[in-house]
Amino acid sequence: MERSSIDTSTSPALEARFHDVEENLKTIRFKIEEAAAASGRNPDDIILMAVTKTVPVEVINHALSLGVDYMGENKVQELNSKYDELHREGKHIHLIGHLQTNKVKQVVGRVEMIQSVDSLRVARAISEKSRDLGIVTNALVEVNIGNEENKSGVSAAEAYELICQISEFDGINVQGLMAIPPADCEIAQTIRYFDEIYKLFIDIGAKNTHNSSYTMKHLSMGMSADYAEAIRHGSTMVRVGTALFGRRNYNK
Repeated sequence: MERSSIDTSTSPALEARFHDVEENLKTIRFKIEEAAAASGRNPDDIILMAVTKTVPVEVINHALSLGVDYMGENKVQELNSKYDELHREGKHIHLIGHLQTNKVKQVVGRVEMIQSVDSLRVARAISEKSRDLGIVTNALVEVNIGNEENKSGVSAAEAYELICQISEFDGINVQGLMAIPPADCEIAQTIRYFDEIYKLFIDIGAKNTHNSSYTMKHLSMGMSADYAEAIRHGSTMVRVGTALFGRRNYNK
């Protein structure tokens, strides 16, 4: 890949960070291709999402200029603080962090998809705001696959019922599932979680009928430490932050 042009006013530190992103992106794309091939899939069918929490707008825009077409923000406030400066044309912006009902109005209309829908209350608020704007907001239902008390998401057993309930609403379109396995797992256990969420993804898709208003199009699972394994076990969308942008200080 040729390096994109950098403004001559760019500081040496920022230029070095741009270079790191370019090199990291090459590695990530190679690993995605390798993992897709190992599972008999087309790498073009795997979506790479850049997770941009705490990342400066200049660095995000550089990644977008390199052909990263999807970006995901965790917090509504941070997304809105960056929104006007993002090079958004032709790109896809998702909210991937927990969404409180009182923040729905601040984000609907600014993102193509909300990946963290975990309650009927939030879904209803998304539906109402989307109808007000005359749009449809895509959504994924977040599954708390490890049943962790401190993590959002519905249980695997509750996911299908919630999807069916949301499907009754206008203005919101469920397109699949999102999950984050427990962070302290060994890779073998993480893979078991991947297999479990993939089976749920397939099972819910099989229950769909032509009359249903949801689709199992996207399975968003896998992050910087395990995205290759996630692809091997069925993920269609990987959310990569640290591996692309480097370690960040989340306490800032």
